[in-house]
Amino acid sequence: METNKKILIFEDDISILEIVTIILEDAGYEVETSQTSHDIIEKVAALRPDLILMDNWIPNIGGKEATKLLKKDSNFSQIPVIYITANSDIAELAKDAGADDFLAKPFDLVDLEKIVDKYLK
Repeated sequence: METNKKILIFEDDISILEIVTIILEDAGYEVETSQTSHDIIEKVAALRPDLILMDNWIPNIGGKEATKLLKKDSNFSQIPVIYITANSDIAELAKDAGADDFLAKPFDLVDLEKIVDKYLK
């Protein structure tokens, strides 16, 4: 596989992180994870991911504020952010945050792969 695209996952649930990391690495992506979002700009600057998966309920500032910070930064605003949450108003939350797309928890792993491929293939 020629893809070595990088995905950065902001998620505080270890079991979700482990499963998603395995699935995406098996698909040929390089995966980095973070359990907090307050230092999103520093992390993104250091890793230069091609895609970000953002949990809504992540410690410190939360997914919505972290996504807004990223989208306000002209260096990183073009990086697609996929919002992930179990909230019923996920579409509205993702739109408010400025995310490019969203995936409701619990999600099907096939749906995860499809949405990632949509932005990275």
